[in-house]
Amino acid sequence: MKTLVVIPTYNERGTIVQLILEICTTIACDVLIVDDASPDGTAAAVRELQTSSDAVHLLERPKKQGLGTAYLAGFSWALEKNYEAIIQMDGDFSHDPKYLPSFMDVIQGHEVVVGSRYIPGGGIENWRWHRRLLSRVANWYANTILRHKDPRYTVHDSTGGYKCWRASVLRALPLSQVQSDGYSFQLEMNWLAVQHGFSPYELPIRFRDRAAGASKISKSVIAEAAFLPWRLKKHHPPE
Repeated sequence: MKTLVVIPTYNERGTIVQLILEICTTIACDVLIVDDASPDGTAAAVRELQTSSDAVHLLERPKKQGLGTAYLAGFSWALEKNYEAIIQMDGDFSHDPKYLPSFMDVIQGHEVVVGSRYIPGGGIENWRWHRRLLSRVANWYANTILRHKDPRYTVHDSTGGYKCWRASVLRALPLSQVQSDGYSFQLEMNWLAVQHGFSPYELPIRFRDRAAGASKISKSVIAEAAFLPWRLKKHHPPE
């Protein structure tokens, strides 16, 4: 499958070049960096790498506009270029490239693959107890609400951002209607997939703390994630 890895970045110069190199030596793919005018020169590092690789692409945005819109811009770019599989992952090495071959194997027989920390074989490394607790509670909270709304929603790791999509799924989803901009974007995309008849497959992964830089989680991001499950509506297809 013609595959694109989409990575949103903001101040990831310390990791992005090594990450791209590892990705490109792990699977056959192209890589698209969606950079929101990182002041640390992330885009410049990617441009330098482009001089020696046709597989590396860069989409520069004029200002910081949020994780969700960055992924949507990357998805749109991928669909315009007719990629068949689109992988999304973080730019800080919290998502280990070693799982990419497994994603590619599983997507052959499924529509959406979610890298899951909360199924047997998955887990979290190097996080302090309060971050583990926050993540666990956030997933329990969202999953409880969404499963009450629709029992078909069975994803365990609703907030995880390491995923693989078939292009046909992204084309079928109403991406222009996505409400979320922060990390709750991951939850909303899972919900939309289920509402449109797709069944995400969870692949166990070990998530590790970022190799460099600072976390982008803020109080506003947490607040958005808290309210989103209540706003999401069940999709009723036209008769």
